[in-house]
Amino acid sequence: MARPAPSEARAQESPHSVSCRARDILGRIGDKWSLYVIFVLGEQTLRFTELKRGVEGISQRMLTVTLRGLERDGIVSRTVYPVVPPRVEYSLTPMGRTLLDTVGTLVRWADDHVERIQHARTAYDAREA
Repeated sequence: MARPAPSEARAQESPHSVSCRARDILGRIGDKWSLYVIFVLGEQTLRFTELKRGVEGISQRMLTVTLRGLERDGIVSRTVYPVVPPRVEYSLTPMGRTLLDTVGTLVRWADDHVERIQHARTAYDAREA
């Protein structure tokens, strides 16, 4: 019996499996801050402080960690300009821009369901109290 081609084997791999290669990437994109950073960057280029203002509640350290991870994964591009004072800009890479529709859909879903989710949380908390 023939073994499946590597791409077929990956396609058959369950994202629930510890060995799934996409699992790490999904963990990065789905972490607490990455979706916000991707959403705020959208189709624009921003400096660090502009991005920090756009992602309310994120600390400087967490924004740095998040940007480094997204840059490492090829989702965000970091451009350093050789000027004084230093100027650094962040933007989505072409691959990062492919996430915009998905992220936008998640944001709209959350916005559409926020009241129902709050109601469910209140009901759950009342039952568990």
